[in-house]
Amino acid sequence: MKISFCFFLFFFSFVIFAQENTEKNFEFNNIDYGFAASVVLNGPEVSYIDTGKGNNIIVLVHGLGSNAGFWKNNIPELAATNRVIAIDLPGYGKSSKGDYQYDMSFYTEILKKFVDKLKIKKFCLVGHSMGGQISIQFFLKYPEYVKKLILISPAGIESFNEEQSMALKKFITPASVKLSDNETIKNNIKNNFYVWNEKYSWLVEERIKVTAATDFDNYAEAVSKSVAGMLDEPTSNLLDKIMVPTMIIFGTEDRLIPNKFFHPQITTEGLFKSAADKINNCRLSPIKNAGHLAMIENPNEVNKAILNFVKN
Repeated sequence: MKISFCFFLFFFSFVIFAQENTEKNFEFNNIDYGFAASVVLNGPEVSYIDTGKGNNIIVLVHGLGSNAGFWKNNIPELAATNRVIAIDLPGYGKSSKGDYQYDMSFYTEILKKFVDKLKIKKFCLVGHSMGGQISIQFFLKYPEYVKKLILISPAGIESFNEEQSMALKKFITPASVKLSDNETIKNNIKNNFYVWNEKYSWLVEERIKVTAATDFDNYAEAVSKSVAGMLDEPTSNLLDKIMVPTMIIFGTEDRLIPNKFFHPQITTEGLFKSAADKINNCRLSPIKNAGHLAMIENPNEVNKAILNFVKN
């Protein structure tokens, strides 16, 4: 099966960055999140933001190829009345990058070790895209930790057959992660938004800069393994086992989920509504005029939905 580069944009993003015009000596640790980051655990080290205080603890888990800084438009408002913790998953952001498994089970166990290290026993778990799939799996294995579950444009709810999964795995490899020019980067990232605005250009600039990082090759490996891990451990057939108050937030103009190449007949609203219907106690919160990165494109509405949900 021949698959064009454009096709992959409709499945996942943030995986291909430029090799030209990079800033020399730039490392992942140089990324500015707007908040101080701490490090915990050993092998791998896990970087995280921890701010705010209140009755609820909100743990934020980012998606494929991104990092804790993607929550910079959400953390201040959420942290005004809650303790907010945003994790960098291993392989991403300021956390360790090395020869790790990088599948959903790996991340589930990392999250368990992480909250145990911080002595957190009960929290509201928020996951975006791949982070949503990780959050589902975490709840299914460790339900006693999760007070409420919030899934933002979650991966793992869309079914792919064996042929489709194999095609996707063959398409995204460590080598492919490293190949693109700057214009393609911008186009990739623009696909995550309903309406592009130059105020989002920090995403493009950050992605170009990290290609100069000494551990960029390990990052590329993490992306490739993460994609395979999502496909190998789907959660679409496990949604009826979620027995905790849950909310699905999604941008009504999401261009990445569902996959427009394999599933052109499925609408964005239809997919997320179907997922919500399978969950025992689930609220659906569509965010109008927003794409896959709804928490960046329309942070006020996303923050409002999260705050209303966790306080009730």
